[in-house]
Amino acid sequence: MTPAFPFSAIVGHDQLRLALVLCAVRPEIGGVLIRGEKGTAKSTAVRGLAELLAGIGDARLVELPIGATEDRVIGSLDLQKVLTDGEHAFSPGLLARAHGGVLYVDEVNLLHDHLVDVLLDAAAMGRVHIERDGVSHSHDARFVLIGTMNPEEGELRPQLLDRFGLTVDVRASRDVEVRTEVIRARLAYEADPAGFAARHAAADATVARGIADARARVPAVVLGDNELRQIAALCAAFDVDGMRADLVVARTAVAHAAWRGADTVGAEDIR
Repeated sequence: MTPAFPFSAIVGHDQLRLALVLCAVRPEIGGVLIRGEKGTAKSTAVRGLAELLAGIGDARLVELPIGATEDRVIGSLDLQKVLTDGEHAFSPGLLARAHGGVLYVDEVNLLHDHLVDVLLDAAAMGRVHIERDGVSHSHDARFVLIGTMNPEEGELRPQLLDRFGLTVDVRASRDVEVRTEVIRARLAYEADPAGFAARHAAADATVARGIADARARVPAVVLGDNELRQIAALCAAFDVDGMRADLVVARTAVAHAAWRGADTVGAEDIR
């Protein structure tokens, strides 16, 4: 198979790459929604991250097609087998495959309403429950939710938007040097995907090790009272609804401190 474009070879998009890394460090942040026009490396970054995470034992990327059936997403129960053999026959769906890994929805704003409801339930509970004619089954489904969308094609339902911890707006750079470097890197990858990936393997491995180290460091990172008050004051100043924003900022700040190798959350992590 053709290797994915290396995560470390992506030019620019610093906020996008950081958001993806922090959600990999601490999935409780709630995933990332990536908004931007076509051709801005949204899908490239997501697939690069998934390839990188596979190197540290995480499940690979699971893509949820916007036209998928409900059974394909949540799984299905073979009622005939239950009735004839008395066996509990469950066929796992995409959410089961994504457990412990990354669930990616391209054009998430175009996802059918019935699938949005299924995704909301799974994201909120961390489990999937299936019931057919009195026969039920449930299993864990905890994953990093990543969605990409082009705002020109319609906005996202507020209920689903609320399930993403972080949102990043991306656009193509207007800097000629940056655009030149993007073209150069892409053409080099297309000419020799395997060779290009090999040249960036060490850099990707460094990022992967950094994520693994940060994950191990997260439980020990101290979020002090002063920093907690800063977060609360920040969210209050923006007049946000509920407490979800406060929690997302707190979790992300801790992940950022762990990512930079610190033992204590500082102002730069909150910012």
